Amino acid sequence: MQFLSNNHGCVGWNGEMAERICAFDWSLTDLGDIQHWPKSLCCAVQMLLASPLPMVMLWGRAGYMIYNDAYSEFAGGRHPYLLGAPVELGWPEVAEFNRHVVDTCLAGGTLSFRNKELVLLRDGVPEDVWMDLYYSPVADDEGIPAGVLAMVVETTEYVISERRRREAEDAYRADNERVRLALNAGALLGSFVWDIKGNTLSGDERFARTFSYPATRNLADLSSEIAQALIHPDDRRWVQEQVDQSVASGAPFNAEYRVQRPDGAYLWVLASGCCEFDEQGEPFRFPGVLIDIHERKTAEESLLRFTRNLEQRVADEVKARLDTEEQLRQSQKLEAIGGLTGGVAHDFNNLLQVIAGNLHLLARHEPDNANVQRRVSASIAAVERGAKLSSQLLAFARRQPLTPAVCNPWQIFDDLGELLQRALGETIQINVNLPDEPWRIFVDRHQMENAILNLAINARDAMKGEGVIVLGADNVCLDHEFCAGKGISAGDYIRVEVVDSGVGMAPEVLAQAFEPFFTTKADGQGTGLGLSMVFGFVKQSGGHIEMSSEVGQGTRVQLYFPRSLRPVPSETTTQDSPQRGGHETILVVEDNEAVRTSAVELLLEEGYQILTAANGDAAMQLLLEGVAVDLIFTDVVMPGLIKSSELAAWAKVQTPPVAVLFTSGHTRDIISRNHQLSADTWLLSKPYGPEALLSMIRDVLGG
Repeated sequence: MQFLSNNHGCVGWNGEMAERICAFDWSLTDLGDIQHWPKSLCCAVQMLLASPLPMVMLWGRAGYMIYNDAYSEFAGGRHPYLLGAPVELGWPEVAEFNRHVVDTCLAGGTLSFRNKELVLLRDGVPEDVWMDLYYSPVADDEGIPAGVLAMVVETTEYVISERRRREAEDAYRADNERVRLALNAGALLGSFVWDIKGNTLSGDERFARTFSYPATRNLADLSSEIAQALIHPDDRRWVQEQVDQSVASGAPFNAEYRVQRPDGAYLWVLASGCCEFDEQGEPFRFPGVLIDIHERKTAEESLLRFTRNLEQRVADEVKARLDTEEQLRQSQKLEAIGGLTGGVAHDFNNLLQVIAGNLHLLARHEPDNANVQRRVSASIAAVERGAKLSSQLLAFARRQPLTPAVCNPWQIFDDLGELLQRALGETIQINVNLPDEPWRIFVDRHQMENAILNLAINARDAMKGEGVIVLGADNVCLDHEFCAGKGISAGDYIRVEVVDSGVGMAPEVLAQAFEPFFTTKADGQGTGLGLSMVFGFVKQSGGHIEMSSEVGQGTRVQLYFPRSLRPVPSETTTQDSPQRGGHETILVVEDNEAVRTSAVELLLEEGYQILTAANGDAAMQLLLEGVAVDLIFTDVVMPGLIKSSELAAWAKVQTPPVAVLFTSGHTRDIISRNHQLSADTWLLSKPYGPEALLSMIRDVLGG
């Protein structure tokens, strides 16, 4: 990584965040231009950029955020939007806590927290997290506290693991205590003496009751056969072996075995004793005691069952993890393919735009040449087919700009009904099943209709053009177990499904179904991009797609979209305003010279005043020199420090604001979030024709 030195404030700074900090327009904040930052602030920023730990500077009373690479990973989806933002706006869920931090440190104090518990929003869901937090004041050049240097180390995994360890230890101690108490509290069931030489057995009353001797039986003459008969059959041989070993070696006798009770149940007992020897070393007497250990053995058996269940649960968890890892590998594979196809589609769209622009200009210059017009029309049709192919690639790669809105599934299926029947043919019967009150969803309605149409056409082809296709939508609640490894969170969803009774797919075919250009159809009968496009659209909309199929049994495709609680917007009709003029000044910003040239020629023919720039840096230089423009027509993805989104931000704060129209093969999320455009963003996708360009320019200028 090269050291940045484009201005004195950035000298010696390195890393991705250093580039972002130096490129950020700080003049929009109270910090002012980075060239005029206090030396103390520059030194503190250099220090935090060099730190491997997550660190953030909160400067000024508002706490404008400047942070390093490690903190950007901690910020997750909020990065890079936190840069230059006041801390209370960047982390609104803990705004009061951060305000206390800023006030304390600007007053000269310091704060530190170990395993501080906070509730942060992650992916829109509140989550309990624990942090080690250290806050220190940073003085300005006059020695007055002007900012806060914060070190943030997330300890959530450590806290949770420690909590689980303590719980496991407590459970272990409790189990041991129960076992110990069961042993210590075991009632003495009696004592016995075995006269080895006379082979007679004697015992006390409790011993006699344990082995169910008759109450009238002489305690000094108890039958050993009765006692042996009441020992559990599985324990008799082992008990006899322990007795023989003790008699032979003089080792203490300790045997746990089961004794049958009068009701037929078995009682666990512990028999302890030792063999006594006479002066000649011959065994002659064997005294012992009998202890009730039934509760302890019951507890041990319960613990054993628990251990076995735990082992089974661990085995199940391992299997689930392996399944999840396989899903992850498949997802990463599709993600890698998506990144490649997205880049190819972007460059392909630029090529198509050059071709389309010159074809339209040629048609305008040769209006009376029928041969030229015929060839141009055929070429433009080919460009449009290429544009559709590129659009499908972008949909799979999740790079296609979406315009989502809240809608009701009833509206989508109602509007699709006639189109579906016309597209599928009269030999296909369509059954639609919808709940009486379906939940609302937040999707691009046009792309949703395309997805359903694609799936229905696939179903028709699988059924050889005859049969019943079932379309449906259900309100479903997905739990954590279902959502694991699928990239979605548990909650309320609308499940849209398309079911056919066609030929079905083998498992190896099903595994590749979503890959672009994979098709089982004959050459010329399919591009292999239909399911890929549906997959990309669903994922880009925050949902999940599943497909199940069996050979000869048909296929079921299920699309899951998160429930939206926002109301459906009311439909209002707008009157078309008359198109006005072509006299305004337009700044065309495009790094591809051929694309820029074709667009400029078209706009000049319409009477617009045109200025050009090869990138955002050159465009910003023109604007800052005072050039007056009515509209900035800019490519989204360009080289240089100044991004198209920063041009738009500059235009928005002018008086009056300058209109901005974006164009791109794909946006790479520079002007959108997950490629979903905001309501005030105008985007003309490449390739475009002259009518689309001129119409949208008039819409934007009249907006």
